[in-house]
Amino acid sequence: MDDVYREYAPIFKALSDETRLKIVDMLSCGEMCACDILTEFNISQPTLSYHMKILSDSGLVFAKRDGAWMKYTINQEKSNTLIDFLSRLMKEKDDCICKKYRRNSK
Repeated sequence: MDDVYREYAPIFKALSDETRLKIVDMLSCGEMCACDILTEFNISQPTLSYHMKILSDSGLVFAKRDGAWMKYTINQEKSNTLIDFLSRLMKEKDDCICKKYRRNSK
């Protein structure tokens, strides 16, 4: 299971910033140009590039060049696996790590 934690940690790190969360929310409606994303924030283009690199490196966002601009989309497959992981993480399971520490109360 440690490998699974290691796989998802970069995504949670990417989502731990409110600017990046807002960007993901914006991208939930579909592909967006960096120029359009930039208009929503009071940040410089290099700062936006920094945030987009973190989101792209995490695998949560795809980036593609379109002339002078970059266009971004949500990686729907990664998003779906993240949702599945969170669902498994938040509920009891047979091999749950907490069972090592739970004492029998009988």
